[in-house]
Amino acid sequence: MSGTPEGPVHPEPPETHAAEPALTERHTGQHGGRYAEQYAERHPSRDTDRRAAELRDYRAAFRAARLAMAVVDQDGVVVTANESFGTLLGTEPRALRDQAAADLVDLASDGRTWHAYREVLRGRRSRFRCTRRLKHADGRSLWAEVTVAPVPDSRRVLLSITDISDRRELQARLRHLQMHDPVTRLPNRALFFERLSAALEASAQDAADSGITVDPEAGAAISSSYESYRYGRTGRIGLCYLDLDGFKAVNDTLGHRVGDRLLAAVAARLTECADSDGYTRSGGHLVARLGGDEFAVLVEDSTGTEQLADLARSVLCALQQPFDLAGQRLSVSASIGVVERSGHGTTATALMQAADTTLYWAKADGKARWTLFDPERNAHRMTRQALSSTLRPAVERGEFALEYQPLVDLADGAVRGVEALVRWNHPQFGSLAPNRFIAIAEEDGSIVELGRWVLRTACRQARQWQKDHPSERPLFVSVNVAVRQVWDSDLVADVAGILAETGLAPHLLQLELTESAVMGSAGRPLQALQALSDMGVRIAIDDFGTGYSNLAYLSRLPVSVLKLDGSFVRGFQDEEHANPADELIVEALVQLAHRLGLTVTAECVETSGQASRLRSIGCDTGQGWLYSRAVAPDRIAELIGSEPLSV
Repeated sequence: MSGTPEGPVHPEPPETHAAEPALTERHTGQHGGRYAEQYAERHPSRDTDRRAAELRDYRAAFRAARLAMAVVDQDGVVVTANESFGTLLGTEPRALRDQAAADLVDLASDGRTWHAYREVLRGRRSRFRCTRRLKHADGRSLWAEVTVAPVPDSRRVLLSITDISDRRELQARLRHLQMHDPVTRLPNRALFFERLSAALEASAQDAADSGITVDPEAGAAISSSYESYRYGRTGRIGLCYLDLDGFKAVNDTLGHRVGDRLLAAVAARLTECADSDGYTRSGGHLVARLGGDEFAVLVEDSTGTEQLADLARSVLCALQQPFDLAGQRLSVSASIGVVERSGHGTTATALMQAADTTLYWAKADGKARWTLFDPERNAHRMTRQALSSTLRPAVERGEFALEYQPLVDLADGAVRGVEALVRWNHPQFGSLAPNRFIAIAEEDGSIVELGRWVLRTACRQARQWQKDHPSERPLFVSVNVAVRQVWDSDLVADVAGILAETGLAPHLLQLELTESAVMGSAGRPLQALQALSDMGVRIAIDDFGTGYSNLAYLSRLPVSVLKLDGSFVRGFQDEEHANPADELIVEALVQLAHRLGLTVTAECVETSGQASRLRSIGCDTGQGWLYSRAVAPDRIAELIGSEPLSV
């Protein structure tokens, strides 16, 4: 048997070259980059075609884009610009080539923008954006947002511009609504303070540029040159801060609609006054409504207080003319606080505080007037405010002390009693007399606590003198009482408790109230005075003859003593030319008091001649520097049992 042996059948051998791998997703892993490079090396024409197509697409997109764009080289020169760029500026795109981009979009107008732009051109900054006001070829202006950013893989940058004119116009309208009062159409409080702050900053810059310093004592600007006064620049600022008198009554009686019309009419007259006063480098004076019936006229680069005074007078004159509002004829007045000073060295807060204080002075002085800021008066106000804020804690800290002034019998010169006078040993202002703080204490109510302390201290001291000199006639102590102590506290209970606590007999305590506080008293005050008198405490009317002097009412009050005001006694000062009227008045008062069963004390006795006349008239006791000033308790102790004082 013949044939070939049977064996395995082999497939055809593979081709000697492998198929080109396709750039599919599975090749983009670890070796994707290598395959792509190999593909590009083997098919350079295909990569070139792809890049060319992409470049055509980019150029087409650049030309068709609605966003204005331009390519700028590293020297800042425009290489190419699209149609939108040319349309935005009103010119052909090719006309923009080889022009400086900074000139086209105003990038060199300020140093900060120019520096940022140059940094992007040099590759030191990734991008920057700014807002510029550009000029169209037809002359109109437009607002644009300019962005400069590097082109990837290139030394050139892309300049893109967005027209934001509509947005800016909307923002301007919204800002106007936000910064203006809807009733009067005037700038409101926010815009006023914005303008004021800008004016103060400009004054400070002018001062720095011109070498101006401020004299802290006089508050005046001293310049080493006249540069700041060129073109009407003075570096000073003025403010008229005004408030309508009685405007609330208009709203309450005629309604808010009429009130709003009145405010609008007032605003129109203020604007007319401001416009007629002249213009400065910043334009006309700013008239603003700060709220309610308060207005302000801001004068930048003012020429002095006389300019502000003239403006305030013209405003008052204008507002005094009647207003005709829809059949209503109204008359109003205004109070104006005027401040004028150097802008350098002051702040908006300080200026407004001074204006507000001055307006308060104008109101307090009678309204319908203007008042100029007075640094001395303001210093007094600041001191008063400082005292008010520390008055209550001062009682707890033991800053008060009592001194005593003798009450001398005019017949024999013996000391019969003393008046307790409180002193405040203030840590900042030193020793303060009662007239510096008693009125403040009455206003804020701290007089109740302070008066209770004075009463207790004086009674304790009087009792101590009595213990130390048991064989001598005891002195009574006279304590001043404010009418608010009668209203705001249980004065009767306080006195009873303190007398029981100190052991002082009631007849050795005398309470002094001013004539204006006692005369006309009814209800609770009268009941309190009657209860104190029934207790045995003596009631004295202080400063008699300067208040109501209701003699008919005097007979019905539980009063024991009249203290004649010192103004009558001072009429006896000139012994050669004494005022006979004062002497007749004092004589009549003494006789009247004695017929009513009262004793009389004369205050402010300073000469022996005065003491002699008072004694001849029949006055019972005297008090004044002729005998002694107010002294410490130990000095009073020396007078007890000593020789009578000179009479």
